[in-house]
Amino acid sequence: MRLLLAATLFCAALAGCSNVPLSPAPVVNQTATPIASASLPAAATPAASAATAAIPAGYYRVQRGDTLRSIARSVGHGWRQLAAWNNLSDPNRIEVGQLLRVAPPGAPAAQAPVAQPSASAPAQPGGVQVFPLAPAGAASGGAAPARRASAAPAPVPRPKPAGAAASAPPQPQQQPKPQPQPQPQPQPQPQPQPPAGAFPPPPSLHSQVGGLEWSWPAQGPILRGFNDSTRKGIDIGGRAGEPVRAAAAGKVVYAGNELRGFGNLLIVKHNDEYISVYAHNQQLLVRDGQDVRRGQVIALMGSTDAPRVELHFEIRVRGKPVDPLQILPHR
Repeated sequence: MRLLLAATLFCAALAGCSNVPLSPAPVVNQTATPIASASLPAAATPAASAATAAIPAGYYRVQRGDTLRSIARSVGHGWRQLAAWNNLSDPNRIEVGQLLRVAPPGAPAAQAPVAQPSASAPAQPGGVQVFPLAPAGAASGGAAPARRASAAPAPVPRPKPAGAAASAPPQPQQQPKPQPQPQPQPQPQPQPQPPAGAFPPPPSLHSQVGGLEWSWPAQGPILRGFNDSTRKGIDIGGRAGEPVRAAAAGKVVYAGNELRGFGNLLIVKHNDEYISVYAHNQQLLVRDGQDVRRGQVIALMGSTDAPRVELHFEIRVRGKPVDPLQILPHR
């Protein structure tokens, strides 16, 4: 009986439970992260948002594969300038997504160069790019690797702003090296010569005596003649500065004024026997030891040690005075 009663109560319990819904009750975890927020798409992450944000003029965002050298080459600047503009303590390390200044501070926005992404260097783990620094002089003397040169586009020249030329510091002008000046060689002192065309050509009239050709030393009148006692020669008149010519070819054996009473004096030796004497000259135009030819202007007529302008002229044979009129041609 009790068994039948127990079976009846069990069936009643099953019948009562058939009216309750079978779906489980919702479970709420207050500390768990919602699934929707944990599986955001990549474009909505902070790094992706920074990469797609607008880039200011004069700046460049580092792409995967970039190096500071390739960025500098694409914008037409040196990598050292980029490192200085961005205060990079280690120019060998830049990160993907990093915003770099690629234009000089203060440059107009319209003139700021636009950097092109470069694939010249492989990306390092974690988005950090590392490139070797070139030694001094490598930029001008050494050739860049072929892969890096082909990947980097040539910089496009851009016009400089109007104020750039005025603000650029002036380049120091290279001073030419002084050339050694040649030392002047001592030149012999030229003897005073009469001006060209100042005197007429020597007279063609001449005579031959003692194996020599003779002509008159001056063209003026004879003021005083020769006598064997008081006058050893003849005095020829003229004007100061008129030419005095050699009466025959020879060599000057004396040119000076040490002999008292003769003034500026010349003595010419013609051969072993004949000499001629020219006294009272205003100026001597030849020197000791100089060869002269017949008719050459050797002095200018004057009045040194004489009361008037005149030429005192003598001819001596083996030291003895002779009358010049016996040797000179007749005129």
